[in-house]
Amino acid sequence: MVQIPRWQVILILVVLLTGLVFASPNLLKRETADGLPGWLPSDQINLGLDLQGGSYLLLEADIESVIREQMENLVDSTRAGLRRAKIGYTGLGVSDESVVFSLRDATRVDEVRQLIREFSNDLLISAGDDGEFEVRFTDQSLAQRRISVIEQSIEVVRRRIDETGTREPSIQRQGDRRILIQLPGLRDPERIKSLLGQTAKLTFHFLDETVQRPGVNPTPAGTMILPSDELDANGEPLKYAIKKRVMVSGETLIDAQPSFQDNLPVVAFRFDPVGAKRFAKATQENVGRIFAIVLDERVISAPRIRSAILDGNGIITGGFAVQETQDLSLLLRAGALPAKLTILEERTVGPGLGADSVRAGQIACLLGMVFVIVFMTATYGLFGVMANVALITNLVLILGALSAMQATLTLPGIAGIVLTIGMAVDANVLIFERVREETRNGRGPVTAIDAGYRRAMTTILDSNLTTLFAAILLFAFGSGPVKGFAVTLAIGLVTSMFTAIMLTRGLVILWLRRRRPQELPI
Repeated sequence: MVQIPRWQVILILVVLLTGLVFASPNLLKRETADGLPGWLPSDQINLGLDLQGGSYLLLEADIESVIREQMENLVDSTRAGLRRAKIGYTGLGVSDESVVFSLRDATRVDEVRQLIREFSNDLLISAGDDGEFEVRFTDQSLAQRRISVIEQSIEVVRRRIDETGTREPSIQRQGDRRILIQLPGLRDPERIKSLLGQTAKLTFHFLDETVQRPGVNPTPAGTMILPSDELDANGEPLKYAIKKRVMVSGETLIDAQPSFQDNLPVVAFRFDPVGAKRFAKATQENVGRIFAIVLDERVISAPRIRSAILDGNGIITGGFAVQETQDLSLLLRAGALPAKLTILEERTVGPGLGADSVRAGQIACLLGMVFVIVFMTATYGLFGVMANVALITNLVLILGALSAMQATLTLPGIAGIVLTIGMAVDANVLIFERVREETRNGRGPVTAIDAGYRRAMTTILDSNLTTLFAAILLFAFGSGPVKGFAVTLAIGLVTSMFTAIMLTRGLVILWLRRRRPQELPI
């Protein structure tokens, strides 16, 4: 006897109600949906750049400067190590991607080779009998460092953009050193460009107060001259003589927030335990000295230490506007970019093109549904009407799933939905044709329907699962538009399986129990 367990009835009702609840916010305006009570779903489907317009940025990371900086660090480590060991040398510096120098005493080659090995395990050391040294990173190490730089850059870019509240940005690696950013709905990308154009490398240094006129007087070793945002009497950027030694690094910051002090905008920051300890030691031992705060090789503030700061909290002053404190706080919270980013390409997609795409997609979906509904009704009569109910329900479930997942719908995604509409009735066609065949063989209505569903099930599962595997592979190995197509296709396959096997079967069984027909209208 054809029957449906109570748990299946409950499952069908729960899934239908859930899909309807999650899909319904898409019928409201964004402002109305955001104003719904917190216990109600209010998420809507996010439209991609090609549907609602927005900004497109292609960035390139200056990886070579990072490699050179690491080589300079290796030079500093080598110099310090040779001095500690009291080993004479000449010509220490960077040549291409190698550190080169010569020993005054060629008999100490083995001692120097052992000293350099202590710096890192991924160094190639070449030394001649005459004391000529060439030190460089291994090819594998260089490749890994380049990959690490681009991956760190993507993560920092993502954090910075997320902090601005931009909905569903798409941030992808493109090639070895490029980052593709799509910002749907963003019409003016200037603030984003400003945020991404800053490396945001924050360091704390002491002022070299022995240099009376920075940039004019000779600069002692271990001191550097950096500009600031302040202007001198001639309207030129004020320069500071800064000790090169970094007392505290911005890497130990764990929070930064815009605030006010004496009704002036400032940035309040907080260190982690390691940074707080270093900050406390530096301020405790140097009360009265000027502590320069350097951001991307510019002095943004140079306050005098009035007293020891032991709790790891501090403020940055500098005549900021409120927006500047918000942006600086955002940059410090997101962390420093490992490499400078250069904008190679910038495009703004107008909303008109997206509106045309949405309209074309809606027309395609409606026409596809109309053709399928007419065909199913004309071919299978009452059973075709039941399949059409399942088809409409399937579309609601797709919209509900996309909303719940906060997926981004793109033009290829609409293509996936249109394809799903055509495929959604395949299972019902297989079942109904099987039922017809059983009816021609002389079976009664109940046994024909029971046999039709049982015998078509294997074919339905095989065809849908193979397509689902293809969609998963497209999502795993594709990018951008391909992923959008794969997401809607995969969701459509799962929902169509549910509506075809469970919902349509439930409707047929309900009709059988109420009508108890002698023959099937199929």
